[in-house]
This record gives sequence, C-alpha cells and structure tokens, in this order.
Amino acid sequence: MLFNSLDFAIFLPIVFALYWCIPQKNNKAQNVLIVIASYLFYGWWDWRFLSLILLSTLVDYYVGYTLSRKQKKSHKKLLLWLSISINLGILGFFKYYNFFLDNFISAFSLVGQEFTASSLKVILPVGISFYTFQTLSYTIDIYRGKLQPAKDMIGFAAFVCFFPQLVAGPIERATHLLPQFYRKRTFVYTKAVDGVKQILWGLFKKVVIADNCAEYANYIFTNSEELSGSTLVIGAVLFTFQIYGDFSGYSDIAIGTARFFGFDLKQNFSFPYFSRCIAEFWRRWHISLSTWFRDYVYIPLGGSRGNVWQQVRNTFIIFIISGFWHGANWTFIVWGMLNALYFLPLLLAKKNRNHIEIVAKGKLVPSVNDIFKMISTFSLTMLAWIFFRAENIAHAWQYLTTIFSSSLFQYPEVIPKQELLLIICFLIIEWVGREGTYAIQIIGTKHKKGLRYTLYYGIALAILWFRGSEQQFIYFQF
Repeated sequence: MLFNSLDFAIFLPIVFALYWCIPQKNNKAQNVLIVIASYLFYGWWDWRFLSLILLSTLVDYYVGYTLSRKQKKSHKKLLLWLSISINLGILGFFKYYNFFLDNFISAFSLVGQEFTASSLKVILPVGISFYTFQTLSYTIDIYRGKLQPAKDMIGFAAFVCFFPQLVAGPIERATHLLPQFYRKRTFVYTKAVDGVKQILWGLFKKVVIADNCAEYANYIFTNSEELSGSTLVIGAVLFTFQIYGDFSGYSDIAIGTARFFGFDLKQNFSFPYFSRCIAEFWRRWHISLSTWFRDYVYIPLGGSRGNVWQQVRNTFIIFIISGFWHGANWTFIVWGMLNALYFLPLLLAKKNRNHIEIVAKGKLVPSVNDIFKMISTFSLTMLAWIFFRAENIAHAWQYLTTIFSSSLFQYPEVIPKQELLLIICFLIIEWVGREGTYAIQIIGTKHKKGLRYTLYYGIALAILWFRGSEQQFIYFQF
C-alpha cells in the first residue's frame, strides 16, 4: 500500500478512528489494532511475506527474553549470534543470493573453469532491510545491557511491524520506539496538526518534486548514449532531487502519520543538500541508517581511534557495507567507495566535525564561503548518485565520460523548465525552514496566520495541479 495512493487515503482515517475509539488506558488493545492494521498494510502488497516479519518477531522476542535470563557471557553471545544469523541469513538469501551466485560463476570463468548453477527467481520482500535492522537493534541493545526485554509479545510485534515506518524507515532503535508501545498514549491536537503539516510537505516532495523529476531522469539515464553531456548533467541533477524528494518525502509522511497515533519517530533527513562537506552530508542524510552503522559497526571496529591505517580501513568498511545494504549491484559498492574517498581527507585532517550546526544559522543569506562549500558538496554528491542510478558500472562510466567531454558545452536536448522551476521553489522553502525538523514547521510557528495558511493551501494546490505520474518509492527496492 503506497502512502500516495487512494487505498492509503481510505485506510488511514479508518485505522485512526478505530484506534482512538479504544479507551486510552488500554494500550494493549491499541497495540493489537496496530498489529492488525500493519499486517493488512504490508499484506496489501503480498501477504505471503508476512511470514518473514512474523519469523523475525518470534526469533527476536525469544532471544531477547532468554538473554535477560542468562548469566554466562558465552550463552548470551550464542543467543546474539543466533538472532544475527537468522535475520541476516533471511536478508542475504532474498537480497543477495543471485548476486553472489553470478559473481561466483564469473570468478570461475576468469580462470578458465566452467561452473553452472541456476539462478532463482527470488522476489525481494518490501522493507526487509529496514525491519531486519530494527529488530537487530533490539537484541544487540539487550545484549549490551542498554535495554530490558519487551514486556509482552503484542507490544513487541507492534514495534516490529508499525506500519508508518515498516517498509522504508526511519529505522527506529528499540531503545527509543519500543517503550512508547507500553506507555499510555493520549490524543494531542497540536501534535496531530503538526503531523498533518509534515505529511503535506512529504507529499509535496514525493508527488511534485520526485515524481516529476523521475519522468525526465528516467528518460535521460535510459537514453544516455544518444544525449549530450549537458543533458546528462540535467539528468543527474534531476535524479539528485528525485531521490531526496522520494525518500525524505516518505520519511516525512511516516513521521507525520506516527504522530496521529501518539508516537514520535526520529528525524531521518535534516536538509542534506545544504551541507558544506561530505561528513556533514552523512550526518543529515538517512540519519537512522547512518547512525545505525556508526553504533553497531563503525564504533565496534574502533571508529576513528587507532592508527591511520585502522581509520582508513574502518571508513571504507562502513561505506562499502552501506553501499551493499542498498542493493546487490556493484554500482552500489562503487557508490559507497566513492563516498569513502570523499570522506577520508576530512577524517585524516580531523575536520569531519567542523560543521555541526545548520548552515547560516539565524541568517537569511549564507556567506560566499558557505555557498562555495555547499555547491562543491552538492556536485560531489551528484556525481556519486550517477553510480547509484546507473544500471551497471559500464553505464555509469559511459554517463560520466560523456559529461566530461566536449558535448558538455552543447545546448541541452532536454530542458524541463517546469521541473527546474519547481526545484527552485522547493529549495527556497527548504532554505527558509531549514532550522526546523521539516521545512514548513518553522514557517508554521514564526509567521502570521495569513501567510501560514496561504502557504499550506498553495502546497495542497501544487500537489493537485503539478503532481507527476505515480512512481513507486525508490527505497522500496531496498
């Protein structure tokens, strides 16, 4: 079920009404409704894969319950590895089986050996990478002594399958979200209104920015061999805003929807295209995944401690794993490695923590230096996104070589004027509201009522008037 579909527009009000008809002190009954609604939401796509969510739920509930009762560290470690093995085993089979098989066969052919094996028609379950990492955070945190096991199975099941963020995040930590399922939840009007505004902005990002950009970006990437370098630059720019509008739009809708039910989800994007360096970009892009890798992989490896070689090793490991998490294709791995190369100079020069605050905080206009840094970081990010979008390494290489050819100075064959104008308007609103958790949150608190409602109705009309053809959310494939 898509957030931008008629099905969801009917589904959400019904679940909302039923949820708040339940007495607020009865959070267990509310949790039961959440589980039922979430399974319906996910099963709308393919009910067969509900069994995977149920399996992850049962395994990690059992492991968490048993971990708290074991005294020997060896027993605890065995249970932890049981959870990790089952969860990553399922993820690995559905997401990476054919990738490893194809590369295994290719490796044998390089040394003159013929090896045959049949690929499987494996369907990738929507959201498997997201809920797998969410349940893993639960068992790891219990093992580390940071979390007590769930009080009951229903509450834990609701945590695993909570429908607003089930299929594309944010990836919530058990320490943050799970306790909310055991607290009394009351309806707060101001919180619900804030949720409506964030959903509105998320829909604008998705259906106006991302879906419109997708039409031209798909055409340009598909026909890149026939187009000039100048046109390919436009295609790269459009995809850069497509993926941001698509993914951050989903996160906004998820966070806003969760507020309807009395839950607070963590911010997943913080205006990443206003970053002044790659390190800042990764603090602001897909925050829930970046911090997950930081806390559960990077820091256990040693983080930025140790000698130069260890720092370089850890940086490449974390970015390569991040790339591989996104998909079973060498393009994602190269994308991760390229970001590691961007990041390394900042780490080695100890400048990776230079830009913590939002750019030009408290000011309307940034400095010339900040503008130069933002443009440079955006350009590097855009070049890396070409590998993310390309079909394969050869396609990415052809795309880049065409950009850096004499055809870069030709007049573009494709100039999507409306889309570029919408992007400019979008950037202006994002810039004005960049000190909030989402763009129109600050506008809603700092400006007069007339201006606020003019903006809200303007965004709603733009969604109706400028909406692009419906596109599936990009991150559903991960």
